[in-house]
Amino acid sequence: MDELMDYAEVVENFDPVLGIEVHVELSTVTKMFDAAPNAFGGEPNTFTTPVSLGMPGSLPVVNKKAVEYAIRLGLALNCKIAESCRFARKNYFYPDLCKNFQTSQSDEPIAYDGYLDVELDDGEVFRVEIERAHMEEDAGKNTHVGGEGRIQGADYSLVDYNRAGVPLVEIVTHPITGAGERAPEVAAKYVQTIRDIARALEISEARMERGNVRADVNVSLRDTPESPLGTRTETKNVNSFRAIAGAVEYEMRRQAVILRAGNKVLQETRHWQETDFTTLSGRPKSDADDYRYFPEPDLVPVAPSREWVAEIRATLPELPAVKRKRLQNEWGISDLEMRDVVNSGALNLIEETVLAGATPAGARKWWMGELARFAKDTGKELAEIPVSVIHIAELDALIQEGKLTDKLARQVLQGVLDGEGAPAEVVAARGLEVVSNDDDLIAIIDQALQNSPDVVAKIQGGKLQAAGAIVGFVMKETQGKADAARVRELIMERVANS
Repeated sequence: MDELMDYAEVVENFDPVLGIEVHVELSTVTKMFDAAPNAFGGEPNTFTTPVSLGMPGSLPVVNKKAVEYAIRLGLALNCKIAESCRFARKNYFYPDLCKNFQTSQSDEPIAYDGYLDVELDDGEVFRVEIERAHMEEDAGKNTHVGGEGRIQGADYSLVDYNRAGVPLVEIVTHPITGAGERAPEVAAKYVQTIRDIARALEISEARMERGNVRADVNVSLRDTPESPLGTRTETKNVNSFRAIAGAVEYEMRRQAVILRAGNKVLQETRHWQETDFTTLSGRPKSDADDYRYFPEPDLVPVAPSREWVAEIRATLPELPAVKRKRLQNEWGISDLEMRDVVNSGALNLIEETVLAGATPAGARKWWMGELARFAKDTGKELAEIPVSVIHIAELDALIQEGKLTDKLARQVLQGVLDGEGAPAEVVAARGLEVVSNDDDLIAIIDQALQNSPDVVAKIQGGKLQAAGAIVGFVMKETQGKADAARVRELIMERVANS
C-alpha cells in the first residue's frame, strides 16, 4: 500500500488543484450515430448495427435528439452554444473500440465557457468554471475473467458492444483552484449537482450505479496558490460520490508524500478500489496530442440555428438549485432542514406528496422518518419501497382529519408496507380509526375518575400532571385509538364540573 501523509498536514503544506471530466450518458432511443437501441442490459452484443460494430463501409448519421440534449445540458451549465462545431476522430487502440478510434469532439465542442455554482454541505457556494461540454460516443464494455477481475492476471477477456455508440456528453472543467481542505467535498458535490441537473432536464437516467454518470478525477498538488500547476494523476471512471471524494483525498495524501521526499509525481491514469478506498496505478497518461485528433470525414459540421437554441432554452425546466430555494420558502424550513432533505434523497418525493395534498411538515416527517428507516433496513432506495406519494398524502389527511393518531398512523403505514392496501383500507381492515365520539370517551373517563378519587383530588389541588394516570387508563381501554390530547381536555372538564 502507498505511504500516505496525514490529511491535515497535506492541506497545511500544499495547495490542491482539481480537474474533473464528467461523462453523462444520454437517454435517447437510439445510439449516437446509428439506429441500434440505446438500452441498458440485454444479451451481450445484441444492441448493435454495422455502424456500432465499426464494419467497413458503414457510415454514421448524427442523432438529432442527442444534439438537442447536449444543447439543453450546455445551457443549464451556463455555457455558450457553438454556432458550428465538428466531430473528430480520437485515435487509440483498445478492444472495446471496434473502429480503433472514438468519434468525439476536440477543439470545436458544442458548448463552451460555462460555470456551475455548487452548494456545499454548510451552504457555502463554490463556483466551478467549465471549459467545454462536448458530444461523443461511449465505448463497449470489457469483462476480464479470472484473477481479480482486472486485465492484469485475467485468463481471458469478453467484449460486449451493446454500449458502444451510446451518446455521451463529456463536461470538462478548467483547473479547479481555491478548494483547499474542502477539495474532496467540492469534487463530489460538483458531480452530484451535474447528476441532479441531468435528471431535472430529463436527458439521462443519471444512475451512477449503471455508469450513466461517471467521472474522471484529476488531482495535483503545488506548494502555494501562486506556484505553477503540479503534475496530475487521473483516476478513471469513478461512479459514486463517496468514491469521488475518497479518490481526491487519497491522491492528495499519496502525492504529498512523493513531493515531500523530493520526487516527481508520475502523470498516469489510476483506478479506484472500492474495497480499501485506495487508487492503483493504471498506465502513463497521454496528452491530447497523442490521440492524433483529426476531423471526422464522414460527418458534416453541426450548426444549430440561433432560433433552435432559443426554443430549447425556452423549454428548460426549473433547475434544482432554484427549485430547492422555492420549496424551502414554501415549506418554511431552515437551510439546515433543507440540506437534510436534499441529502436524504427525499426532495422530489416530499414535493410530490405535498402536491398530492399532504402538509409539508407531514410529508417531510414520514419520508425522512419511518420510510427512510425502512429503506435503510431493506437496502432499498426511497423511491423503490412499496409505498407511493398518494399513500402518504392519504395517511397525512387521516391524521389532519383526526381519524388517526401518530401511533395509529405508524401501524397503518406498516400495513401499507406489508401490502395490505391503501391507508384507508388498512384502517378499515384493522379497525384502527380513532375513537372520536366524546360520549364514548366520557363514559370511560367517568368510570376511571369514580375509581380514582385520589387522582381527582390531586387534579383539583393543582397537580394537573396527575391526569396522566387517567389518560393512560383511557388509552388502554380504547387500545390506543383515542386522541390523548382530547382525552386530557375531557378529563379536565369532568373534574371541573364534579
